[in-house]
Amino acid sequence: MARSGRPPASPHGAGTNLLELDLKSAERLVRDLGWPRYRAPQIFRWLYQSRVRDIERMTDLSQAERARLRTMATIERLHDCHVLTSADGTRKFLARLEDGLMVESVLIPEDGRLTLCLSTQVGCTLDCGFCLTGRMGLKRNLKAHEIVDQVLTVQDRLETGERLTNLVLMGMGEPLANLDGVTEAIARLTDTQWGVGIPARRITLSTAGLAPRLKDVATLGINLAVSLNATTNEQRDRLMPAINRLHPLNSLLAACRAFPLPPRRRLTFEYVLLAGINDTEQDARRLAKLLSGMRCKVNLIPFNEFPDSGFRRPEESAVLRFQSVLRKAGLHAFIRKSKGRDVLGACGQLGQVPERREAAILTPVGA
Repeated sequence: MARSGRPPASPHGAGTNLLELDLKSAERLVRDLGWPRYRAPQIFRWLYQSRVRDIERMTDLSQAERARLRTMATIERLHDCHVLTSADGTRKFLARLEDGLMVESVLIPEDGRLTLCLSTQVGCTLDCGFCLTGRMGLKRNLKAHEIVDQVLTVQDRLETGERLTNLVLMGMGEPLANLDGVTEAIARLTDTQWGVGIPARRITLSTAGLAPRLKDVATLGINLAVSLNATTNEQRDRLMPAINRLHPLNSLLAACRAFPLPPRRRLTFEYVLLAGINDTEQDARRLAKLLSGMRCKVNLIPFNEFPDSGFRRPEESAVLRFQSVLRKAGLHAFIRKSKGRDVLGACGQLGQVPERREAAILTPVGA
């Protein structure tokens, strides 16, 4: 998001990258050009609704206006995009950022929905032991336009008749550790006048539990999911040491109970089940007690294995027993299907390209 009075310069030396501008910066740009203010949302509609990559295609600007805009601006999109397709139809998108780092997004088809899982960081600032992304460490936060561009890039590659129905900020990174970038990205994704136009109610942000920032999610109008994964601080210290040192279970759950839920909405708690670690009936009873009285649902996620993780996926019978205990306690508990595991596209697997599929990403897909 631009903070100064002048738009940010493109690292490619071609002037301002229009995608880096927020609306106020775009309004300053058109004012500097001597154009009316309405030109700013007009340009944004070309970027976010028509997804143009060339200023010349902005045909409601005159040829002279387009020529002038090209002297001081450009459109820089994600490039070198590659797609890995799972046997179950899940698609993992890998795209290169301007500094050479890779960002991953996952498109998940299920029950008539088409959900895109977005990344908010390259790597992650946290160290959750069951998540492959955490092993990367944090490379950097994604900028707002890099988060939005994941959506645009996937939309460019949808097949005839396909339409994104849901977005989840559950990919690489901790979204609330990049709150400014996420907030601006949500504004561009939800705006119906000039933005992508995805309803806020169809967007979910997943956090490992930055308790003081939960209230900021409420102002965005989107859904909140909290990755809990443990029923005692001792468990959580082992599984999610960095976040639990900052915000142990009692403070996290207090923030969840204080979260201002809109009518007919529920909090989501995500619980990764690890064989012999947190998947016993006793764990399920403790979880039911922790969440008692909350308007919520629980998504149970059997661990998606990756090399050298040190954890195992539980047997289906253990998962079903865990769900049964929660349901008997009156909780809405669902078992999340693991999709895209063969391309390391399932929950907790982002951050590595499977070696046996490496040859498949050598050729870019599309522009």
